[in-house]
Parts: sequence; structure tokens; C-alpha cells
Amino acid sequence: MSHNHHMNSSMLPTMHPPEHHHSTEAPGHSHVSDMMMMAMTFHFSYENVPLLFSGLTINTPGEMAGAFVAVFFLAMFYEGLKIARECLLRKSQVSIRYNSMPVPGPNGTILMETHKTVGQQMLSFPHLLQTVLHIIQVVVSYFLMLIFMTYNGYLCIAVAAGAGMGYFFFSWKKAVVVDITEHCH
Repeated sequence: MSHNHHMNSSMLPTMHPPEHHHSTEAPGHSHVSDMMMMAMTFHFSYENVPLLFSGLTINTPGEMAGAFVAVFFLAMFYEGLKIARECLLRKSQVSIRYNSMPVPGPNGTILMETHKTVGQQMLSFPHLLQTVLHIIQVVVSYFLMLIFMTYNGYLCIAVAAGAGMGYFFFSWKKAVVVDITEHCH
């Protein structure tokens, strides 16, 4: 059953000719006129939905279901990677320094607050591993951002639900320290 008559024209990619074409190419050989303009409103379509790469286009409900699952797990992986990097960082701390500083207390008193400062060696395997994992984390985060920017409702839900589920599964191990003097959260 086709539901194309229910689709808004803003939901479909449209072709737009270039407004200003200053090229030495012969007429009819312009690469600019082949560009597709993306919908800039949220939509729930499963036909002609580009996904990250030019050759990767979703055209069927099955492809959309597969993309949903893949994006969901990619978002879960991203959250797990963030927590794994924090755990690895804690395990690889080599130098520890304690600093005390005065902090205003109740009734005009002064309290001493101690902070632990830790570090790693730059030329070490843990730091190299953290660097590689950071690169992977950045690439995955940009992939998730670009997927969300397709404005496809199914894919946006997959990103949000996967991130939420990843946080639920991986973040409970994370030790949370709340600094009451910190006002920028």
C-alpha cells in the first residue's frame, strides 16, 4: 500500500539548479546541478533516505529496520566507549599529587579542601591507547550527529534510544563525584 499521497513535499529530496554557475565546463556537464537538497524538517519516511555515504540509501521498510538497529547499537557503543575511556584513565594514573586550598565554610569559617591531581606519561602505552580511543570516539560522535541531521524520525529515535540504553547499561559503574562549589553543570 503506497502512502506517498500523505507525504509532504518538504519531506522529499528536491533538485535545485545552481543560482550562480561560473565554470569553464561545457553546458550540461555541471556537477553542481546534480546535488540533492535535504529536507530540513523531521519526517518518518523510509524511502530515499541517505545514510552517511552517497551509496548508502534506505529505500525499504526492512532497510530502515536494519539501519535503526545498527544506529541504535552505534549509539550504545559510543556511550560504552566514553565510560571505558574513563575507566582506562583511572587505571593508568601514574602520578598523584594532593593540593589543599581554603574554602569558605558556614558561619564565616574557613575549611581546607583537598584535591587529588593525577597524571600520565605522554610516551606510554596507556596514553597511546587513550589517543586511539579518543579518535574513534570523535568519529563515532560525528557519525551520530550526521545521522541525526538527516531529520529522519526513525533514525533520530535510534540515536537517542541507543544513547539512553548505552548510558543505562554502562554508566552505572561510573563513580560520580559531585562538587557542590561547581555551578556550571
